[in-house]
Amino acid sequence: MTVHINAKKGDIAETILLPGDPLRAKFIADTFLEDVKCFNTVRNMLGFTGNWNDKAISVMGTGMGMPSIGIYSHELITEFGVKNLIRVGSCGSFQPHVKVRDVIFGLSASTNSRFAHQFDTPGTYAPTADFDLLMKAKAEADRLEIPVHAGNILSSDIFYDANPEAWRKWARMGVLAVEMEAAALYLNAAYLGAKALVILTVSDSLVTKEATSSEERERTFTEMMKIALSLA
Repeated sequence: MTVHINAKKGDIAETILLPGDPLRAKFIADTFLEDVKCFNTVRNMLGFTGNWNDKAISVMGTGMGMPSIGIYSHELITEFGVKNLIRVGSCGSFQPHVKVRDVIFGLSASTNSRFAHQFDTPGTYAPTADFDLLMKAKAEADRLEIPVHAGNILSSDIFYDANPEAWRKWARMGVLAVEMEAAALYLNAAYLGAKALVILTVSDSLVTKEATSSEERERTFTEMMKIALSLA
């Protein structure tokens, strides 16, 4: 048990899905898992463990931003022995060909955060996905006939940017979309010896201004959930 997760050793599976929204965690548990047990209620950051195709898997909300997922991912790895961490989140598209409701695999995560500063690397570290998880996720997407994009994403500390056109500079470099957690997850996993993958569904587009509702984000982004569950 930690100050943020009121679980016991063994309550959390080696593979965990990490949506930002705790209600999305509950939706995944209620919709897809069997024999579900709730292992965390601290700060209403709901966490559940159940079975998917007879394999144990957990799901837990992480909140918004790198500080929040940084706390939860660190504790899950170091205190509860989690080995595979899969973020299932939403993002905003930077590219015309990346449409609302499309699925993205984050190969790497650029960032405007200083989260990596703590590791004191003598240069710029590039946070990346685990290759094995990535290949398994791609195989499952192909099996389910779910088209996916794969590439660089931006993990931003800023939601309301003082420069509303700043995203265009990232888009010019081929970055697919923006979210707020992936870089911290990839950095923690690398430093602590775990595996991580970020799977995103496009909830809105900075190009077309199309957007989904909060309820849609909570309950309808099921394609990425099905892909992620296969990694148990």
